[in-house]
Amino acid sequence: MAKKRRPRNQNTTATRPGADAGEIPVVGAREPCPCGSGRRYKACHGRAAAQAATELVRRPFEGLAGECDWVALRELVPAATVPLTLRDGTPADVPSVTLGTVLPMAWPALRRDDGSVLLGLQNDTATGDLSRDLADVLSRALTTEPGNPVAAERTGGDGPRLQDLLAPDAPFVPEVHEGFQFWLDDASAATPEVAASLERANEAATPTARLTGVDAAYWCRTPDRNHLRWVMDHPEEALLDALARLHAAGASSLGDETRLVGSFRAHGLTVPVWDLPSAMSAEQCEKPAASFGERLAEALADATPLSADERRARSGLTNRQITLN
Repeated sequence: MAKKRRPRNQNTTATRPGADAGEIPVVGAREPCPCGSGRRYKACHGRAAAQAATELVRRPFEGLAGECDWVALRELVPAATVPLTLRDGTPADVPSVTLGTVLPMAWPALRRDDGSVLLGLQNDTATGDLSRDLADVLSRALTTEPGNPVAAERTGGDGPRLQDLLAPDAPFVPEVHEGFQFWLDDASAATPEVAASLERANEAATPTARLTGVDAAYWCRTPDRNHLRWVMDHPEEALLDALARLHAAGASSLGDETRLVGSFRAHGLTVPVWDLPSAMSAEQCEKPAASFGERLAEALADATPLSADERRARSGLTNRQITLN
């Protein structure tokens, strides 16, 4: 898989135009810039506004409870939900707010007939700040008329982020589903379009389970082999060193016929990946994963320089590393 190209800015908060740009009204791209420069808006203050809207926020979920699970649900898990708790509480006419991996027709969000909100995580975003885009959708969903989806719109560069809207100490524990029945309160009342979307999504879903003994580790079944993908928030360089130490020592597997095959980056975090035999279930991963977690903690605490074998192991891991987002 080729690495995706992204803007080089990797700040954890989106860049905005300077204070002087904030005082310039927004006009059409080809109109004269209101600052009086004589240039078109798109070539003057509009350029700074456009750049601010596309700068990549490297870790959009940093600071949220369950950052690793946010990344997993965004990139790895087909069907899952998590109840969300708003920092200031939900409006009186909104019974609940739930995060879903994906919604029917790829809607950004849905306001159900009863007023509850479903927020979709796996959607295209308008800017380089996924947190701000999702917060914008969530804010609009809270005031959408019940029974309607929320339309995709361009996000402003100065709106709140999820970190501003969600309660920081609320638990974030995903529930993984076999399919997308969570979309509907009453399947018999689904429109033909939604019913068809549900059928297609269920057919494409990869069987997935979240391990219970360690954080943010997800087992999945594929036709030839099963896999374990474990989202970790350790600093990348230290984590790669630790994985290399274990790999060189023959201690990086999860048991017989399993092997650490590499890792990828997603939203600023590193995700090691193991190949598993097709007969190995999620339940059978629990003890080996817990044991590996203990070995990894010891390796992370080792500050000695890598040996020649460990450097070779690290090179092999980094050569196989890809970037999803």
